[in-house]
Amino acid sequence: MMTCGDKIAALREKRGLTQEDLASKIGISRASLSHYEKSRRDPDYTILTKLADYFKVSIDYLLGRTEDPSNISDLGVREFTEHMELSDEQILDKFAFTVDGRKLTPEESRRFIAFIRAERSMYQDK
Repeated sequence: MMTCGDKIAALREKRGLTQEDLASKIGISRASLSHYEKSRRDPDYTILTKLADYFKVSIDYLLGRTEDPSNISDLGVREFTEHMELSDEQILDKFAFTVDGRKLTPEESRRFIAFIRAERSMYQDK
């Protein structure tokens, strides 16, 4: 199985980039990229995100959780999930929210939202 470093190196080479080229494009040093490719260090979330975005692959692919590099949410899906308003009844009806592996009922979801609102209002006043 390929390591994260192996995948980064393979993707870079497939694009015909030097380590210097890729490092410059994602805003890190060539030495850092070399450490990632040789699996001497693991890239953090920010670097994984930059690499996944640059190569248009999923972070799961880079981490070895899938062998399908194209398994990535399209931009519309990503924008939707990153800016989801939990009080929207359609969202509560269509998605299953879980805590500790157990699905929340619609009533539990509403109480959770109410709790967050109450907590925010308590701390806004201080």
